[in-house]
Amino acid sequence: MSLAQFLEMAGYLLNVLGIVTCLAGLTLARHPSRRPLGYALAGLGFLLAASPLLAQLLGLVPPPAMAPTPLPG
Repeated sequence: MSLAQFLEMAGYLLNVLGIVTCLAGLTLARHPSRRPLGYALAGLGFLLAASPLLAQLLGLVPPPAMAPTPLPG
C-alpha cells in the first residue's frame, strides 16, 4: 500500500482524531497552569487533522486521480 492510498483511506480517521485532540488541548488551555500543554496539544491536533491535505499541498503525496466527467451539451 502506497502512502497516497494510506492517507486517502485514513483521512477521515486522522480528521476525527485531530479534532478530538485539538478540543482536548483547548480544554486544558483554560487552566492557567496547563496553558502551554493545552496549546501544544491543540497545535498537534490541528496538524494531525490537516496532515492529509498538507501532504498533498507540499507535494509529498500526489492528489487522488479523478475520473473524467462528460461535459453537458
